[in-house]
Amino acid sequence: MLKIFKYIGIFIGIFFLYKGFIAIKNFEIGTGDRIAQIEEAAGIEKQEEVVGLLMYLGEPPKMIEHLFMENSEKCLKLKTMAEENSNALYECAEIKAVLTGKKITKVVEKIKVL
Repeated sequence: MLKIFKYIGIFIGIFFLYKGFIAIKNFEIGTGDRIAQIEEAAGIEKQEEVVGLLMYLGEPPKMIEHLFMENSEKCLKLKTMAEENSNALYECAEIKAVLTGKKITKVVEKIKVL
């Protein structure tokens, strides 16, 4: 009987550790997103080096669209999907850009194509 209470206690302890970890992880993720929303709403612009998915159309190719990406892996995955469904030319690149929240408002310089 005492063994059952011991196992239940261990199980409850592990459960609370797991819930604590998830709460801290979600708080950290939520904080970054919330800051980006506030910056976007306030119209705060900042210049940073980020990864972006760039879309080109025309001959010669002219950049007509740019999208902020969290990392290069996501960018390359989205680039592959976009190229399968579109005639446009896409490239993932590290760029220096003006951001409002997590939206690219202007590409200043292309640093490196990924």
